[in-house]
Amino acid sequence: MTPSTLTHRFKLAIFLIASLAGAASAGEVQPSKKTANTQTAVQGPPYATRPEAMQFADDLASRRDLDPAWVREAIGQSRYNATVARLMQPATKPFVKNWKVYRSRFIDPIRIEAGRRFWLENQASLARAEKEYGVPPEIIVGIIGVETIYGRDTGSFRVMDALSTLAFDFPASHPRAQERSEYFKGEIEQFLTLQSRLGNDPFEAKGSYAGAMGMPQFMPSSWVKYAVDFDGDGKIDLWNSPADVIGSVASYFKAFDWKPGMPTHYPVSFDSSRLDMDALMAPDILPTFSVASFTAKGAVLEGQALQHQGPLALIELLNGPDAPTYVAGTENFYAITRYNWSSYYAMAVIELGREVAARVKP
Repeated sequence: MTPSTLTHRFKLAIFLIASLAGAASAGEVQPSKKTANTQTAVQGPPYATRPEAMQFADDLASRRDLDPAWVREAIGQSRYNATVARLMQPATKPFVKNWKVYRSRFIDPIRIEAGRRFWLENQASLARAEKEYGVPPEIIVGIIGVETIYGRDTGSFRVMDALSTLAFDFPASHPRAQERSEYFKGEIEQFLTLQSRLGNDPFEAKGSYAGAMGMPQFMPSSWVKYAVDFDGDGKIDLWNSPADVIGSVASYFKAFDWKPGMPTHYPVSFDSSRLDMDALMAPDILPTFSVASFTAKGAVLEGQALQHQGPLALIELLNGPDAPTYVAGTENFYAITRYNWSSYYAMAVIELGREVAARVKP
């Protein structure tokens, strides 16, 4: 976008402020996960009307040595999106976790078949990523499948609107509202710095309601830190280049200490005569126990697990009214949770990858 185009947009936005004020609505039913990345009408006036947003723009431009007018116009034309804010609000009703239900949303025939095709079409890139980064194809394929069904649903919210809404109007009802607001201000900074360097229109990028982008749903800071030009064409394209996506996901996991060749988890059972469940659950999903200390607290491992080198964690996956599912998670299981801080998410990635691999490998 040229400066003159931005200025034209900016003036038009200011002209429309009066008619747009008060358009944000509240109390709508939160959409399902299936539709959560779907853009709805932008409902607020431009952030150019907010002095604190414009002050942030000036400070950002100074810190990053960016054109102040360009930054002010980019942030100023962003608009509050009520759907984005609503999706970030804490649940109003008690939520019962259920691994079986969660699993069924991601391990399904459509996603498995799409993953099979993606794997076969990108075998060379997957093999090279494993060789260079140590991350197996099934983990990379599992991530991309869970995130966007291999690019089918990358989100349709304008990234600038999503990031600005969460930076300047993060729901006050959230227990970590101030912390999250600061986080999203940092993401605006990373996003605009990247767009300026690439010469892109900051309003062309679309993503999730949280501002995550492309097939792997990278936040701007992750794009800057971990994305790679894996196809060697001189640019990084996480929307349209499967090779760049594959290499970038592998790069991400290497940065979070993926251990090549290490399993993600092992089966576990319990010896009730010496079980200390409170001690086993205390570190949550952080691998803390040696095999000896793990089994001393009543966890029972067999076969390869008894030879594991490194710490373990007891992973609990609740199943609603039914008995929980337990596994012994390794450092690689924990690495997957650095992509999304959920043991349910990590297990879905692992199991989708395995299902796809079973249909690809002889």
